Amino acid sequence: MTGDVSTSPIDAAPSALAVDARPRLAADFGPERFLNRELSWLDFAARVLDLADEEKTPLLERAKFLAIFSTGLDEFFQVRVAGLKDQHAAGLRARSPDGRTVSEQLRAVRARATDLVDRASRIFLEQLVPELAASSIRIVSYEELDRSAKNELRGTFDREIFPVLTPLAVDPGHPFPYISNLSLNLAVVVTDPVTGERRFARVKVPPLLPRFVGLGDGERFVPLEQVIAAHLDHLFPEMAVGAFHVFRVTRNADLDLDDGEADDLLAAVEIELRRRRFGRAVRLEVDPSIEREVLEILLSELELGPDDVYESAAPLDLGQLWAIVGMDRPELHEPPWTPTTQPRLIGPSDEPVDIFAVLRERDVLVHHPYDSFATSVEAFISQAASDPDVLAIKQTLYRTSGDAPFVSALARAAEAGKQVAALVELKARFDEQRNIVWARQLEQAGVHVVYGVVGLKTHSKTALVVRREDDGIRRYCHIGTGNYNSDTARVYEDLGILSCAPDLGADLTDLFNHLTGFSRPARSRALVLAPDRFRPWILEQIAAETAVGRAGRIAIKVNGLTDPEVIDALYEASRAGVRIELLVRSVCSLRPRVHGLSDHITVRSLVGRFLEHSRIFRFGTPGPELLALTADGTPHASSHRSSHASDANSSVGSADGAEPATASPAGRSASYFIGSADLMERNLDRRIEAIVPVRDLELCARLEEALELDLADDTHAWTLRSDGTWRRMQTVRGLNAQQRLQQLALERARRRHSQELVG
Repeated sequence: MTGDVSTSPIDAAPSALAVDARPRLAADFGPERFLNRELSWLDFAARVLDLADEEKTPLLERAKFLAIFSTGLDEFFQVRVAGLKDQHAAGLRARSPDGRTVSEQLRAVRARATDLVDRASRIFLEQLVPELAASSIRIVSYEELDRSAKNELRGTFDREIFPVLTPLAVDPGHPFPYISNLSLNLAVVVTDPVTGERRFARVKVPPLLPRFVGLGDGERFVPLEQVIAAHLDHLFPEMAVGAFHVFRVTRNADLDLDDGEADDLLAAVEIELRRRRFGRAVRLEVDPSIEREVLEILLSELELGPDDVYESAAPLDLGQLWAIVGMDRPELHEPPWTPTTQPRLIGPSDEPVDIFAVLRERDVLVHHPYDSFATSVEAFISQAASDPDVLAIKQTLYRTSGDAPFVSALARAAEAGKQVAALVELKARFDEQRNIVWARQLEQAGVHVVYGVVGLKTHSKTALVVRREDDGIRRYCHIGTGNYNSDTARVYEDLGILSCAPDLGADLTDLFNHLTGFSRPARSRALVLAPDRFRPWILEQIAAETAVGRAGRIAIKVNGLTDPEVIDALYEASRAGVRIELLVRSVCSLRPRVHGLSDHITVRSLVGRFLEHSRIFRFGTPGPELLALTADGTPHASSHRSSHASDANSSVGSADGAEPATASPAGRSASYFIGSADLMERNLDRRIEAIVPVRDLELCARLEEALELDLADDTHAWTLRSDGTWRRMQTVRGLNAQQRLQQLALERARRRHSQELVG
């Protein structure tokens, strides 16, 4: 933390502040009221890493979390650290909201990231490797192998590896080769035995070959780079091979794209993707034994400094552990989960239902992966594509899956003569190339493909179906929190509304006309859209709760909370006595439980088997008629709320100056919203986002049930303390929200089946 901490209201003891000296506004607490965004993300990475370190987690699931941690850290350096380095190179003096200079942030990031890399190495080498070996999955070094195994690998090398390799020497006739982003490499020192001349060479580890080479016994796996290193004499015949070291380079991978000046966005993105390969280096990963001479060559050629070097005792790129994670060993994984079909979408004898007929009766809420994505959202678009009465389908595609069922359905609809429009967001980070492929496939099928609004990313998850019916044209829609991606829908927790409400259909019509045509965004009837309306709306909702003071209630679940204006509004609400419960999965810049600033704010993070991805906004107090609709066997919201308040207070202790929440008269009746937007500057100001109200009382009860379970979880929950550190919740009840939601989904399906039998 920077600044004069001796005068910071946050750090001053409550008794040290005279009544007339107490800050009048949240802003008076200074920049210390915010937590640093970059360090907050690294804290989230640490929570993911904690799952890899958890003995009760199945073994291959632990390996999975280690792979997720490694991949996430790669993206953090490619984007966030790269951005800081760009600011530093440009000489920018602006400070982050928490008051740090760019240099201070880079130093803090390095210290924290170094600790995390060291911890990840220890988890891999000291825990996972021995425990995997005990389960007959042995990740071994080449040196450990007996002669028979080495001979086997020599045959594998000759047949499958050697033909792919290309050694690149560095000498006056061979300049230092380009090192591609995230590639695994060997730095080799070779000596000519005749002249005694030493040369540096680079061998790239082929990325399309298996990261771990399996032996015939099916149990032993050797890192590919070690197999290559053991046979370097094949690559440098008649030369004396000296030292060799594994290294990996991370480059700036953020697209530098001004689509406002691009005549053809598709072509512009393709050009930027090619440039990405040549982005500036931002990180060099090496093994700890690397010789100083080799390291200096790499640093010089890559234009990096000593602070950009990260040593790892474990094999580099643990993100490639997915090859091990994918092994067919059910006993080493979580029990398989098969999503259930949402009860209202189950037809007689489990036959598919007419989704349009169901939606004419009332809205449907789907909660993935507990409710099946295939029998709800995919079925909605698939039925629309096949239905002869459907005239048009319009859909946004931000990230979609490899099998692309939505792409196929939209293509089929276009070929059947329907009006089909797809907004394919080409700037979805790290999915740009895939989205270009889908865009071209759709265009070839006759789909009208557009790439969004100049200067904005289209992040909304929206689909509109226009259907001809006996009483005229009717519009059906889906508005969700997650991508139209069949793969991630199995492991991401998300929500969606299926509806034929006229106001939602009219709003989506206006939205798609704005996205595909040339028009000013229309005033919405029900949807809250970013960037035009979302920021003022969220501030208005918070202000309305602030106005009722201690009767006010706010509960928000998002992936990230970093926007200073929204955070200050939440601080002011807390100062007015509003009780605020926040569920923030990853980055959180709000500092809870600070005396006089955020006494009534709690922040939780839930990190478990499924990635918590939904966004839920609840303003006001749930009434008894709503609480009465919670599922059988689930504690009512009031009981969760009481226990959660106790947990929150005990987790911070009296040193935080937090006062226990007390009962208060009811404020506004609760209103519920779900949508695609987090409370981050990019979502509020630079993206097309859609937030939808949930108005059906039973559907609101389901949202309340999910919120309360998340707030009561004491198995995979963390709490944020006033000093900015996260602490794992102590397990008392042993409530796992995700497991309980699985149970509730099964119970709903069984009740539906029983009703069908009785009927």
